Amino acid sequence: MKGAYFLVAFVFLALSSSFALAFDPSPLQDFCVAINDPKDGVLVNGKFCKDPMLATENDFSFSGLNIPGNTSNQIGSNVTLLNVDKIPGLNTLGISLARIDFAPYGGLNPPHTHPRATEILVVLKGTLYVGFVTSNPNRLITKVLNAGDVFVFPIGLIHFQFNIGETNAVAIAGLSSQNPGVITIANAVFGSNPPINPDVLTKAFQLDKNVVNYLQKLF
Repeated sequence: MKGAYFLVAFVFLALSSSFALAFDPSPLQDFCVAINDPKDGVLVNGKFCKDPMLATENDFSFSGLNIPGNTSNQIGSNVTLLNVDKIPGLNTLGISLARIDFAPYGGLNPPHTHPRATEILVVLKGTLYVGFVTSNPNRLITKVLNAGDVFVFPIGLIHFQFNIGETNAVAIAGLSSQNPGVITIANAVFGSNPPINPDVLTKAFQLDKNVVNYLQKLF
């Protein structure tokens, strides 16, 4: 019986530990400005920390987010991500920011996931059709957003934003990680390096093998 109680306690602690490590750890000091040079630095969250006495205002700021991103591309959108690589002072703080620009009707931030972050999006200009897909049984949750509207995309779930307006659209996204990561679904599936065996994709998507070969060349 004692062995059973011990096993249950062990499993509970193991699960608790996994939950505790699911997000960026809390900082143990005021800040940890990231540097690439390990000299006189301490490694925290994958980055070396600058001596706090050498930190400046430039380590905590970025200029230019007011400048529209170039949407002249195949998908008609541009993401300007401000993560720890752009603002070193974000290191250990568990947050980042992005500006997303959309071309008139059809600008798309294609289906993607952030493996390490929940996203909260606010529309500054335009009209966006946004949504995410839950884990199995894959329920689609969508909404049309206008300027001033806010929408949340839970961590790890596939989501998208699509401009259905006739003008440019702009949105700002906050993410709950200093380095949220991004996996664009189509690029990952059809454009991986090296490519996934076409037989796998043919069966998974129930497509003709020629279609799979075409998509792999396209991406």
